[in-house]
Amino acid sequence: MNDQSNETNSQTPLTGREILHQTALKAPQKSGVYLWRDKTKTVIYVGKAKNLKNRLTSYFSQNKDIKTKLLVEHASSIEYITTNNEYEAFLLENNLIKKYSPKYNICLKDGKSYPVLKITNDAYPVIYKTRNVIKDGSFYYGPYPDATALETFIETLYQIYPIRHCKRFTQKKSPCMYYHIGRCLAPCCKKIENSTYNEFIEEIKALLEPQNTETVQKLEKMMKNAAKDLNFEKAARLRDGIKALEILHKQNIVESFDDEDKDYIASYREGELVSFTILKIRNGKLNCRDNYRTITLKDDTELNEEFMSAYYTDESLIPPSIYVESLEGSQNIKRWLTESYNKKIRIVGLSKRLEKYAMHKAAIEMAKENAKEDIIRRQRERGDYPAMYELQKLLKLPNLPVRIEGFDIAHIGGKFPVASLISFYNGNPDKKNYRYFRLKTTNGIIDDFASMREAVSRRYTRLLNEKKELPDLLLIDGGIGQVNAVNGIIESLGLSIPIAGLAKRDEEIYRPGNSTPVCLPKSSDGLRLLQRVRDETHRFATSRNQNLRTKENTVSPFLKLPHVSEKREKVLMIHYGTLEKLCEADANSLQELLHISQTQAEEILESARIEYRNQTKTKKKQLLSLELAGTTKEIAAHHKEISNLALAALDSPYEDMMNEEALETKVASPDSAPDSDTDTDTDTDEN
Repeated sequence: MNDQSNETNSQTPLTGREILHQTALKAPQKSGVYLWRDKTKTVIYVGKAKNLKNRLTSYFSQNKDIKTKLLVEHASSIEYITTNNEYEAFLLENNLIKKYSPKYNICLKDGKSYPVLKITNDAYPVIYKTRNVIKDGSFYYGPYPDATALETFIETLYQIYPIRHCKRFTQKKSPCMYYHIGRCLAPCCKKIENSTYNEFIEEIKALLEPQNTETVQKLEKMMKNAAKDLNFEKAARLRDGIKALEILHKQNIVESFDDEDKDYIASYREGELVSFTILKIRNGKLNCRDNYRTITLKDDTELNEEFMSAYYTDESLIPPSIYVESLEGSQNIKRWLTESYNKKIRIVGLSKRLEKYAMHKAAIEMAKENAKEDIIRRQRERGDYPAMYELQKLLKLPNLPVRIEGFDIAHIGGKFPVASLISFYNGNPDKKNYRYFRLKTTNGIIDDFASMREAVSRRYTRLLNEKKELPDLLLIDGGIGQVNAVNGIIESLGLSIPIAGLAKRDEEIYRPGNSTPVCLPKSSDGLRLLQRVRDETHRFATSRNQNLRTKENTVSPFLKLPHVSEKREKVLMIHYGTLEKLCEADANSLQELLHISQTQAEEILESARIEYRNQTKTKKKQLLSLELAGTTKEIAAHHKEISNLALAALDSPYEDMMNEEALETKVASPDSAPDSDTDTDTDTDEN
């Protein structure tokens, strides 16, 4: 389990409450189960959470009740297990409460179980919810923690399929009310053939299969038709049924009907540090999860073999089946286990050919996610010093790269260009120092070099003026061209920040003025740290660019025009559709359409034509720049010839080509930062 050790500050020892609070702050923002232990390592409370970090930190807020205060007072450590969704957390919490009987929990009764959907084994089957599973030939689906969703789903089935509602089937002379309202075809009165009735049942069984989508599409079609016929109540019922079906189809690996004992093993690696997670399924339930962290120099294909030979030393620990992500490298360990313990043991690799593949895949992913979280927690505790020492040595850096800043550019065809700046401290993300830049000189054109020059110039001109701390290493997402362009900016500002570029294709590291890259092995701690920085810059830049595109796509161009309210915008959208068609209209027709004055109509048309010209101008710039993309070697050579890159940082290389009026720019220098940075150099706290 993710056991957060009692850390102490070298200068001022932390109190027990502060240690627990630090553990809560470092928990992931994922669903899961958490356990509080006292000084004797006894579990005193088990809880579940949709968001572990939010829930655990809430225990340390003000004005908590006496029971919560007592819990925090008596606890000495917190552990947590991440799950795929909150329903798995719900089930796992139940299992752990039954296992540990914690002091501060209200233990659920063992006789209580989760409801299932039952299709009886009759000539005319009936469908209903039950909590009792017996071997009577019936079909059972579940269990489902959300009983309300199950009830809604069953009610939806009754509305769609004319099947019987009565649990006890008896022959009758006259049908019941459900027949007269069209909700049942009265098999009790032999008004429907057995074969026809069972076609409905088979369709419902198919609906309950995880991979089936045909019946979902049928439900959606019926919902749309009901809405089209203005039968909104029926459409709403069908909508709720589809939502309930989505909930029912969520994979649940915490508890299943399969009584076979099995282990799921997955690992996560960062350089030489590897964490293994074992999910133990016993009697159809997940009742234990173990984490083991170690250092190894073996290849990834040899990890499982090495781990299982060290872990399975007790015959009682070995289940009949062991599931792993890949069988590669598992041949010898299977033979060793069989011969050592004289029992048949299956080692199963994840494959789509497996029965219940989705459930096995969910279990492996859950184990891998817990292993990854264990590695992340360990790195937070110690800092990624092995990687930093390796980078200092291999890149010949003057200082240990404690503070690394990374840049990346994101745009779509030159539109909404954004530069991201992320910061790593001691090998971990320092999200309070993340920034993004709305680029001014490359909007509508594609030039990664010009974009990088602008972002770097604005960032470090500002740090110079504010006399703030500079990074120990600057990482660029790109090759030698981008590195040399950025180095020119840094030198022009009179700085000496070490620069490196990480090229994506072969993960090669470039330094300024040297076209021969530094190549590190894939298992290198230093390379892994640079990859983490590079990937984070890409994620941050892309997410901001997507936000800008979404914002623009949801704002109608008509709303930018004068005298156009939301109501008038809808009229214009229906009548014209685009700015181009609006520009072709005359003032009289627009005046009559919107019931406005002649002057207002003329102002709307004039603004529409200006807006349309601007749109056309931007598209032309984008098309031209597609042929002159900033990643070509010709433009890279062009930028390396510029002697004073800082003075040219805000100049557009496409002004002469476009025959447009020169853009007004400000020169970025060590003495004066751009005033507009206040607006577009945006502080972003992702914590």
